[in-house]
Amino acid sequence: GNKTLQAIQRVGQAVNLAVGRFVTVGEAIANENHELKEEMSVACIEARRAGETIAQLTDVASLDHPESDSHITIFTDKTGVVKAARLLLSSVTKVLVLADKIVIKQIITSRNKVLATMEQLEKVSSFQEFVQIFSQFGNEMVEFAHLTGDRQNDLKDEKKKARMAASRAVLEKCTMMLLTASKTCLRHPDCESARINKDGVFHRMRLALEQVIEIVTDSRPNGENEMAPISIYSGIKEFKNKVEGLRENLYFLSKENLSTMLEVILEHTEDFTDSAYTSHEHREHILELSKQAKMELEQLVSVWMQAQNQKTKDLMEDLEVAILKTCQCMNELKREVHGAATSLAADLLKYHTDHMVLKALKITGVEGNLEAVAEYTCKLSEQKEQLVEMCRLLRHVSGTEPLEITCIHAEDTFQVTGPQIISAAETLALHPSSKIAKENLEVFCEAWESQLSDMSLLLREINDVFEGRRGEKRVYLSLPRPGKHNANLKALKPVKLDTEEQAKIAKLGLELHLLTSDVDSETEKWEDQENEIVQHGQGMSSMAYSMYLFTRGEGLLKTTQDLFHQAEVIFATEGTKLASALHALSEQVHHDEKPLLLLEAEKLISMCKQLQIAAKASAQGKSATFTKVDACILKTRNVMTLLCQLLPLCCKLLRKVSACLICTI
Repeated sequence: GNKTLQAIQRVGQAVNLAVGRFVTVGEAIANENHELKEEMSVACIEARRAGETIAQLTDVASLDHPESDSHITIFTDKTGVVKAARLLLSSVTKVLVLADKIVIKQIITSRNKVLATMEQLEKVSSFQEFVQIFSQFGNEMVEFAHLTGDRQNDLKDEKKKARMAASRAVLEKCTMMLLTASKTCLRHPDCESARINKDGVFHRMRLALEQVIEIVTDSRPNGENEMAPISIYSGIKEFKNKVEGLRENLYFLSKENLSTMLEVILEHTEDFTDSAYTSHEHREHILELSKQAKMELEQLVSVWMQAQNQKTKDLMEDLEVAILKTCQCMNELKREVHGAATSLAADLLKYHTDHMVLKALKITGVEGNLEAVAEYTCKLSEQKEQLVEMCRLLRHVSGTEPLEITCIHAEDTFQVTGPQIISAAETLALHPSSKIAKENLEVFCEAWESQLSDMSLLLREINDVFEGRRGEKRVYLSLPRPGKHNANLKALKPVKLDTEEQAKIAKLGLELHLLTSDVDSETEKWEDQENEIVQHGQGMSSMAYSMYLFTRGEGLLKTTQDLFHQAEVIFATEGTKLASALHALSEQVHHDEKPLLLLEAEKLISMCKQLQIAAKASAQGKSATFTKVDACILKTRNVMTLLCQLLPLCCKLLRKVSACLICTI
């Protein structure tokens, strides 16, 4: 009756308003981009017109006088509404496609600016000129970082997201390297190792810029399909899926197909069995399981071929047994290579945490002791080979594509940074009193150390995925690292927590950790994992988890600055989004329950505001900074405590809502 009509009218008006807002943004974009302005304007006009048509056709006022023919309504003209809706969709799509083109164009333009300035920087011969151009370069890099960061957040494909994060991390670190490497070259113009060191940085930056453009434009140069070779983990997953598919359909693939898949997997296990770093036990077990896998597959194929000819009950039972045994053997193989890769990684990371070789290079470099430097650079080369091999093996067992990409990125980083440290150390040894050569070596050593500490986190992520904990939902893996992109790179020395401060904050950190586990177990109870409330809840839990890791001096948030940025911008924003999802839910629930939800949403908003205020507060000096860290963690804990109460409440209310819907249908 009347209520339905009013609801229809409200929807019509809401659509029209929303289109209006959307189009305003589209027109603003058009004004800044002349070559696409006309197309954009046309699409915007179309969208506006469609929105207005829908509002007119759903206008209830005209229903009071059905006898007057002057007004066509939704009831007399259903096709009109369908047409208008189609027009609206196509015009909105056009606007989005054009806006996307413009964003891509902005990124490409920004990249071209960066490249042009880089070329100038490479040719510069005086300090003064270098400083001028570098400050311009810094600003251009900041702009590029913003544009690509927004793009990274918009990407839906997790693989692309991870590749973008990796490329942006390279550019971020290289900006500092470019500064010190170029200065060293200017100070020691005839030094061969200084030139090699600088060229390496420029080359790596160009590759990273290229990769960003590839991801953004979805293109591969000269049509090559450069996909990393398949990993053992994903090979096993696909093989098992095919084997288990035989239950439903005996004819959907050939036995040759299965044998080839197994061969490819077993070829990859040679990366482990041929490696000097695999223990004797692991090697033996992998070889045994490979043999067993071939036998299980032979048995499976023989029963399966028989079953294709005659499906007796006995044969189907034999087939089921063969499927289970084959899959079980593959699971054991997977566990075995996982154990081999992760135990090697754990050993290497433990062994190399003291950074003995790097320390020795710095000392012998300053002493100008060329022989000792040569000896330690050999050691570093060995270490590099070990770490590269570790990354290759970890990639095989990393479990998700984003983690695979992170392993490949780590492998590249060690491959490139090793020789760069060596050339920087040689330069220092040749010019032992050069302050800039010393600083340059330190910058490259720092990059190596930070990659090593990222490896410990990556190893934990890989183990978590393997054991089915938190796996796919780590939001913060590919977050752009905050606070590094200022043109004035010398400004803030990053501050880490020292052991004493970690001890003081340990209890709070632990509480935060327990709360993240509670929130995770609450979100797992939701049937609809796509629900906005769950997704924001999981996001907040992941971020709180990374804050907990920070209190232990681990994880991706390295400095107090990183922590404050995470608290102020990312965590609080996610909280605000969750509050608006609660408002939306309050519109659907029974009117008795509405006030409670709105109250909780208000609480959440005010808590997020308090957190933002705490994170923004200025803090000078060590104890003030620690007090600020303490406040941020405390306020994050309060938000998480509220979240633990909110999630079950919303889950219950949503069940009620869907139960009512089912009743009314």
